[in-house]
Amino acid sequence: MFRYWHTLMIASFAALASQKTEISALATSTPKRVAVFGGTGYVGSAVCERLVKQGYSVTAMSRRGVNPRPGDEYLDQVKWVSGDATQADAVKEVVADSDAVVHAIGLLFDVESGLSNLNTIVSGSGSLPGDDSTYDAITRKTMFNVIDACEYKAKSPLSIIGGSKKGIPVCFVSAAEAGWPDVSLGPRVESTLAPDWLKKYLIAKRAVEARLSSSSFLRSVIYRPSLIWDWTKFDVLPAIPIFNIASAVGVPFVDKTVRVETLADAIVAGIGDDTVSGVQRYMQMEMLAKRV
Repeated sequence: MFRYWHTLMIASFAALASQKTEISALATSTPKRVAVFGGTGYVGSAVCERLVKQGYSVTAMSRRGVNPRPGDEYLDQVKWVSGDATQADAVKEVVADSDAVVHAIGLLFDVESGLSNLNTIVSGSGSLPGDDSTYDAITRKTMFNVIDACEYKAKSPLSIIGGSKKGIPVCFVSAAEAGWPDVSLGPRVESTLAPDWLKKYLIAKRAVEARLSSSSFLRSVIYRPSLIWDWTKFDVLPAIPIFNIASAVGVPFVDKTVRVETLADAIVAGIGDDTVSGVQRYMQMEMLAKRV
């Protein structure tokens, strides 16, 4: 009888060890799966492209859900999904099959700003916001849905056994101006010079940053670019030297501009490096981008 129970116990422990090994191997040997919310946008499509180049399996969710550049060698490999990120169930379904998440949904002028028609000019993707596209809905609500879905996934037994001890990587594209309360003259500039639409824009960004910082289940990486550009963004090209000179001479509330390629590479580096977390300003983004 003793021999029977002894053999049974050894077999049980061996099976458990084998199961854990399989789960661990699954988590580390297969290409990481990344969900990009807002993948058809200016920043999101650049992130998708660079993720594929680095061997990641990418699912991109957006309202349109179609490849913004059909025929592109890398974007053709992305799984494009049409969905509404303000709907928690839709977000949860995409996150469930992902190991890391990027939130690149955003708009400069919401429907309450009175300037929403300008998005066709200032938006890299040329999209117009829908009737319900407020800063709160597009930034805070969509990202809170992402956080809820990631925290739910992080609490599952498989994630606990096979996932990273530092939590699911979640990258959020915020704004340099979200850091104004922490820099000299920033609060005064915001209170006296910032228009109402910008204040609402920053309220939504900061709400997300606070929620991310309070989560113990996620490895949050918060990117704070100022102007994001490339040579096709004619609407911002005249302002780039102004921002860069102001930053170079030490104006505390103005950050150097960030090329979209630099931001995208920095996001890819942040996903792959467990040591990266918290707020990343332009100088950190430039350093991260060099790793890719």
